[in-house]
Amino acid sequence: MTQAMIIVGSVRPGRVGLPIAEWVRRQVEEHTDWAVDWVDLKELALPFMDEPKHPRLRQYTHPHTIAWSERVDAADLIIFVTPEYNHSASPALRNALDYLNQEWWRKPVGFVSYGGVSSGTRGMVSLLPSITVLGMVRVGSNVEITFPATMIEDGVFTPTEKEHAIIGRMLPELAELAEVLRPLQNR
Repeated sequence: MTQAMIIVGSVRPGRVGLPIAEWVRRQVEEHTDWAVDWVDLKELALPFMDEPKHPRLRQYTHPHTIAWSERVDAADLIIFVTPEYNHSASPALRNALDYLNQEWWRKPVGFVSYGGVSSGTRGMVSLLPSITVLGMVRVGSNVEITFPATMIEDGVFTPTEKEHAIIGRMLPELAELAEVLRPLQNR
């Protein structure tokens, strides 16, 4: 069974990313047969990178890193739900990426970004050099949400047809890439 990891990239109080990520999880559960590993970085609470050796060596010393490594290793594909902060990605998401190296290799990745007028695109784009070096393979269909707070009522995100249509393209593309890339992943 395909293992999908959905990562909530914001840890801020009152974050709009949580209801958006919950919508993403519902879409995955309704339209695929994937097992979901739900990663809320606020709950994961990784400290600022604290491993003494470079992640490419996989000589981890802390239980939180070993557990994080095992979870990412088990994933067949990744969906980042990420904000844009100051024309860049969330520090919590960047930290979670930087903790590991080989575990990300050849994992297909889709983005659901959100923000103001840019829809979080600049935050997503700031991650592209890192995911490329880590060997991740980005899908072409990415959900970009403009002014998401206007789409949340009583803690529930209600997307437009645009977001539904794009995630409807993203999920099959992730499935296709996961199938092709699985033999190339470092497991």
